[in-house]
Amino acid sequence: MNDLGILDLMLPAFCECLVLVGIHSYLGLHVIRRKVIFVDLALAQVAALGTTVGFLFGMAPDSVAAFIFSVLFTFMAAAVFSVARLENEKVPQEAIIGLVYAIAAAVVILVIDRAPHGAEHIKEVMTGAILWVQWESIIFAAVVYGLIGVIHFIFADKFLLITRSPEKAYEKGMRVRLWDFFFYMTFGIVISISVRTAGVLLVFVFLVVPAITATLITDRLKWQLIIGWTMGVVVTVIGLGISYWADMPSGPTVVSFYGAMLVVAAVALYLGRRRSLKGLLRVALGAGVVAAALLVIIFGGRALGRSPLAASRSHEAHATHDHGHDHGHGDVAEGHAGDDNGEATSVEELLEALGQADEAEQRRLVDALGARSRAVLSQAFERTDDDGLKLIVARQMARVHGQGAGGRLMVQIIREAEFPFVRSEAAEALGELAGQDFHYSPEGDAEANRAALEAMDRWLQTVSER
Repeated sequence: MNDLGILDLMLPAFCECLVLVGIHSYLGLHVIRRKVIFVDLALAQVAALGTTVGFLFGMAPDSVAAFIFSVLFTFMAAAVFSVARLENEKVPQEAIIGLVYAIAAAVVILVIDRAPHGAEHIKEVMTGAILWVQWESIIFAAVVYGLIGVIHFIFADKFLLITRSPEKAYEKGMRVRLWDFFFYMTFGIVISISVRTAGVLLVFVFLVVPAITATLITDRLKWQLIIGWTMGVVVTVIGLGISYWADMPSGPTVVSFYGAMLVVAAVALYLGRRRSLKGLLRVALGAGVVAAALLVIIFGGRALGRSPLAASRSHEAHATHDHGHDHGHGDVAEGHAGDDNGEATSVEELLEALGQADEAEQRRLVDALGARSRAVLSQAFERTDDDGLKLIVARQMARVHGQGAGGRLMVQIIREAEFPFVRSEAAEALGELAGQDFHYSPEGDAEANRAALEAMDRWLQTVSER
């Protein structure tokens, strides 16, 4: 790839990381001093919960509506965290934060179980896609973070006093819980935006590692900010460069490099302050212990992997289950259109199997069946209430049985689906199939989309006449 290609690919991700470093390095200093290290993870999980619940109401995870919903959920978490701060704490605030994280994670799993076809979308929200961030998202984040920075600058005295010495804040008569709520509200907005592009891990590292490094070096806030921002820029540039040249995922690479740099910084500071042979020997001993542990892992793993202990204890049970599973799917795939009773049984078996499968398995089953029986696919489409599954069937129908057959099912989804994001996906699939843009608006009603729907019908007619 030429230099222009590298620049086009990596520049947006680099700029997004710079925006994240700017706000998260500052907020990280508050987090470290407040000793609420995992508040970022808790708020990120609550934001994901808001996005997931919004999905059940028909909000696409990357939509503005889903973002608003996730922010509202983080505001509720902010209220919980502010109430959890007591003047005489018997229960540490960190315990409440951990509990909120665990409950939010559990509820996300329960909600996703009610909307299995949303799992892939939610996964994208949780893991992020920093390499594919759009300039619009970067500009939006920069503007919002800038406004939040202005708010923190205006109320810096109050925020810093509560962070550094909550006891003094209580003595001065400050409404600590109210200001805490305000602080966590701004924090929640930042997290809701950051997680959508960078993912939970990268956001957490941006928040904590520069703050830890800066705190180890100096106690002065001004220099802590400068050190955190400088470290963030340098590590981001090198981490993204490594991810590109080594062909590795950008987010995890930057996270790993941040961890490595934190270790290097800690060792360098230790040696710089000790300045003695004893300190050097301790570092050498620590390095030796780490090397020995790595050797044990490598050689021990190889030895155990080749031993009889590595065989699955339930191998026979899995083999029997897989045999029966494959046999059942074979029966489904062997259904034939000529026998009404046999075809009906095949459809019922197909729907039962698809209802218990994830999206990848559903695609595999439908692909296996589609080439054998168009009638079974049509009946499966009509009998299921799952719009995501309907679209999978429609795509397979188009691949195997022609544009007209698949296109009609896609148009039916567009006309009948309840949620806008489903209609949007179906319209996108139809546009790819037809090779044209029908200018359909998923948020509009039938009247607003009359021209688009008529264009779809005309295209279907021309396909049928071929």
